[in-house]
Amino acid sequence: MATSVAGERCSILNGIISDIDSKKLTDLPAELLEHILCFPALKHVDICNVSCSCKRLHDVCHGRGTVWGHQYKLRWPRLQKYYRQNECCDWLKEYRTRHIVGLQIRRTVVSISKRFFTEVPCVGQVLGDSFAEIESLGAPEHFCEDELLSILNTDKRKSLTLKYYAKKILYFLRQQNILRSLKSFLEQPPEHQSALEGAVLVDQYCNPLADVSLESISAQLDEITDKVKKMLRVKNPSHPSLRAAQGDWHEIEDFEVQRQVVCALNSVLYEQLQYKGNEFDYYNPLNSYIHQVLLRHTGIPISLSVLYMTLARKLGVQVEPVNFPNHFLLRWCQKPRGSEDIYDFVYIDAFGKGKQLTAKECEYLIGHQVTADYYSAISTAEVLLRMVGNLLNIGKRGEGNEKSYQLLRDSLDLYLTINPDNVQYLLLQARLYFHLGIWPEKVLDILQHIQALDPSQHGAVGYLVQHTLEHIQHKKHTVEPEVKRRSVPEHLEVQYSVGLIMKHKRSGYNCVIYGWDPKCTMSQEWITTMRVHQLSSGSNQPFYNVLVQDGTCRYAAQENLEPHSSPLEIGHPEVGRYFSEFHDTHYVANEELQTRYPEDMGETLGTVGDLYHRPSPMPGQEGPSLPSTEQKNHHSMSM
Repeated sequence: MATSVAGERCSILNGIISDIDSKKLTDLPAELLEHILCFPALKHVDICNVSCSCKRLHDVCHGRGTVWGHQYKLRWPRLQKYYRQNECCDWLKEYRTRHIVGLQIRRTVVSISKRFFTEVPCVGQVLGDSFAEIESLGAPEHFCEDELLSILNTDKRKSLTLKYYAKKILYFLRQQNILRSLKSFLEQPPEHQSALEGAVLVDQYCNPLADVSLESISAQLDEITDKVKKMLRVKNPSHPSLRAAQGDWHEIEDFEVQRQVVCALNSVLYEQLQYKGNEFDYYNPLNSYIHQVLLRHTGIPISLSVLYMTLARKLGVQVEPVNFPNHFLLRWCQKPRGSEDIYDFVYIDAFGKGKQLTAKECEYLIGHQVTADYYSAISTAEVLLRMVGNLLNIGKRGEGNEKSYQLLRDSLDLYLTINPDNVQYLLLQARLYFHLGIWPEKVLDILQHIQALDPSQHGAVGYLVQHTLEHIQHKKHTVEPEVKRRSVPEHLEVQYSVGLIMKHKRSGYNCVIYGWDPKCTMSQEWITTMRVHQLSSGSNQPFYNVLVQDGTCRYAAQENLEPHSSPLEIGHPEVGRYFSEFHDTHYVANEELQTRYPEDMGETLGTVGDLYHRPSPMPGQEGPSLPSTEQKNHHSMSM
């Protein structure tokens, strides 16, 4: 009997084993197969191969299923914010589109360096033709932006040229989106336009790569509002502003109750949080950017007024902007609404710690009398014009470097978006573009618009049209870049090569070489101004184009430079224009720079090998692992 039972069990076990052996992967439930195919190690190529193996797995990997949804989210996590949770979507189609857009974007970015390397740098942006290419792709903007961000987030020391142009394209694309938002904002009825929202748009346009949003700015203002309410609760527990929910607005009628709000606001803003007017660095553009005002707790009259006005409104007090000359103010009505008598208002100086002034005291503030018109409230659009006008003046005051030109361009774009028919600024924009040698076709469009608005400008317009057409003709004739070979006799005195990290012997700055001339090629006026004749070899020695750590570009004499003892990265915004990679001791010239200096890369590798890669001395032997300054100079002379 026992033997019979044991045989039966063995038979059953053999049946189970046989059944297991006959099972295949495709026999598993669809949910389990999806779970397996969502394993993180599997890439999109693996899923494509699996789905082609049989109909069962092809059905499991259908476009709207979990598998492709997982692949999409795994590869492009930043894009998840554009989809609702559990949204039913053709993930395979989205994956294909995003993949193709990525390839197109990279091709365009790579081609830009070849086409624009010989052009004059365009104050932080490449020429408009490339942007038109990106826009002509017709791809979703968030796909384009995500690919550009992917390029920027790769290894910090590599793909420098690719990142350089990706950053400029991202800068432009974001600015175009912000301009569209600004135009939509200006189309709203004036009573629906918030000065804070307008100020944020100005901030975003001038800082398109910064993380600035209306939501984050509003959240910070809500925190300040809560601090004011906390103070009000101590002084007046039944204050009406304490009953208002966050985001709701109801104007307080009682003037004494309003006064409690203003006193508490001044106390929190200027005493507790230490906000103040920036008297010592007044013309710093950061004073005009609302996110920087909140970060640094300082600003100029108009930016602090926008902040003050928004906070007061959140607490039930209506204050209005006043376009007072030389010093922006706010006015607070002390009589029933509807009064326009300038003496029925108290004027608040947000720059002066919320000081309250009479109409007469406002004149003392600026040192001269003004007409009653200057005490009137202005619209949000006028507030933005004043704000952008300040940035324009700062740009005009600049030193003629890339940063000041960029600020001038950005502020002109903003001003002419708000007031598109201002002939004075249209002419300034045309002259700026002409001076920088960029977008000649756009210059012609601007000049045509000026001529239609004001025919009396035909003299200035005619001059610019003639020279712009000459520039367009000149661009059609491509000039081959000059190739400089170290081996030719007239270049034998050139000791250093592109990509070397150098130190200036006299000024002490760190820099990287991106070009050289066998003799100084600057004008006699420059040579005299820079006192080149006081050098031991004067102008009759090699001079080097260098990118300096402080963001400037300089032209340095050979006798003033020496290889850096401890090479370091040079934090210059134009590094990517000339170099593709930082390689511990030197920069690797990109393809375009190597074409211009074909023999320099080998020289650079030899130099860094001699300077930094010598073997350390054996115990008991003398001599440092790195050559001394005298040894370096001897090595340079031998070169």
